[in-house]
Amino acid sequence: MDISIDRASSDDAGEILALQKLAYQSEARLNDDWTIPPLTETLPEILSEFETRVFLKAMSADKIIGSVRAALDSGTCQIGRLIVRPDCQGRGIGTLLMSRIEAAFPEAERFELFTATKSIENIRLYRRLGYSEYREEDLSPKVRLAFMEKRR
Repeated sequence: MDISIDRASSDDAGEILALQKLAYQSEARLNDDWTIPPLTETLPEILSEFETRVFLKAMSADKIIGSVRAALDSGTCQIGRLIVRPDCQGRGIGTLLMSRIEAAFPEAERFELFTATKSIENIRLYRRLGYSEYREEDLSPKVRLAFMEKRR
């Protein structure tokens, strides 16, 4: 599979949102909560994020198969919504997206992200990339988040 990583634009918002809703279904099933923010985000909401965040997209055969977004705040790069099309997972696309989003913020002293504590595969990936858990927080009665960080 030939993959390129490019900066996404607001023109990509609809395709990224559709992929996000597909990719996060497994998280909803795992946590038995279909109201998680990635599934309820609207097109106007994601479009507004393009004003304050860097979006990257993984492309294959002119289709977006992955994405991640981030923003810098007081030396900390806040990374969010790493997604890979379910039938493309396990091929290093998520790792490549994470590497590129970190490289897009050379001034960051620290990187931060979160995932559900039940998302063992996500936690395993982030640990492999040098992240470690530093706190937990309830998102809802069914979803507990693990916040992870990596220092430069």
